[in-house]
Amino acid sequence: MRDAEATRSRILAAAIEEFAEHGFAGGRVDRIARSAGSNVRMIYAYFGGKSGVFDAALETALRTLAMDAPPDPEDLAGWAGRVFDHHQERPDILRLSMWARLERPSALSEPLDVYSLKLEAVRGASPSALTPVDVLIFIYAIAQAWQLSPTGLTAFDGANDGPGRTVAHRRAVVSAVEGMLRNA
Repeated sequence: MRDAEATRSRILAAAIEEFAEHGFAGGRVDRIARSAGSNVRMIYAYFGGKSGVFDAALETALRTLAMDAPPDPEDLAGWAGRVFDHHQERPDILRLSMWARLERPSALSEPLDVYSLKLEAVRGASPSALTPVDVLIFIYAIAQAWQLSPTGLTAFDGANDGPGRTVAHRRAVVSAVEGMLRNA
């Protein structure tokens, strides 16, 4: 007897990896199946096809970020640092999200319930000059900026991408959010 949930989980993990690397247009269902130790027929059975498995992979990845780095209304700057850390540890989730914005913005199946929970969590901690949405967007923008910056620009200062530089970037993220909250 097969374990349907384990097969589905393996397919989703392989799909996150495949689509983060190649995007929707370049992602191949046969590679996902091979990587998952499954077959294309199972992908169609579980997800209805390439679009379905892409959307499920994106939702799974975004829920992973939400669970691994939940907002902390008592320490929004520290939370921004944890979001930064998550993107360092799981760049595939950010890449997958960017591919979705580029290739499938109308079909983007982001888990709105996750964002609603985040908005509620920061509602009381948001400075009166900013809405909770403003705060969330700012935190995500700052936390993601290092991964999304042009490599030519990040290399311009002559530093390498070693652990010391990552620590400095994280410190800058936390400091920027502290400053935004203090000055809003």
